[in-house]
Amino acid sequence: MAEFSPFAHIAIGMARFIRPDEVTFSGVNSTFAMLACLLAKRAYDFDFTYINVAGGVDPDPSFIPLSSSDPVLSQGSCSIFDNEDFYDLCCRGKMDLCFLGAAQIDGEGRTNVSAIGDWHKPKVRLPGGGGGAVMLPTARRAVTWRTEHSPRSLVQKLDFVTASGGMHGLATPIAIFEKRHGRLALKHWHPDSSLEEVIARTGFSFDAIGATPTPLPTDREREALASLDKHGTFERDANVRLR
Repeated sequence: MAEFSPFAHIAIGMARFIRPDEVTFSGVNSTFAMLACLLAKRAYDFDFTYINVAGGVDPDPSFIPLSSSDPVLSQGSCSIFDNEDFYDLCCRGKMDLCFLGAAQIDGEGRTNVSAIGDWHKPKVRLPGGGGGAVMLPTARRAVTWRTEHSPRSLVQKLDFVTASGGMHGLATPIAIFEKRHGRLALKHWHPDSSLEEVIARTGFSFDAIGATPTPLPTDREREALASLDKHGTFERDANVRLR
């Protein structure tokens, strides 16, 4: 792994959204979210509860699986959660942070995971909202990520609004956004990128007041990510690029 690869920028950027004593959730097809939660457990001195879609609660897996739904993510858990329990926790206001994927995201933090193009004749039919359509509006905060930073995925107008509500942050290979005054605002850009590049590659307008280059990984963050991806399998599979 390079000193601060685009892959690390996303994983560590997501982990940095986790706060002490929170209940945090990672869902289906969410490898980056899984890595972020496990990284935070290893790199930070504070405690938080990590629940995953495999049913694990603060698991201690014997290995780090490629799938974020692998049953190994329930190993060593203090309890097991069913799917309906995630939604119930959210609807009762007890889920502090959800990591939820998106194909498109707009400046208000609304997401599309339903269709690209016209709904009645789409270019691509996507998997649909699933649990995210319930959890995004009801979790206290949600964070998403994109491995490609372009106007194709960070859009001025969604092709379809699947979910809206509690989106708090976004991590990409070149940027970290955080919601401010109802819209996603730029917090950091990758040290090898620039504010000008983020503006050029983002389809929605955003506030950049106070934005700075992303702080480099601490030794503990670097060591934690390396321990989770000992052979670089996740980084190669993600194939994340700055440009």
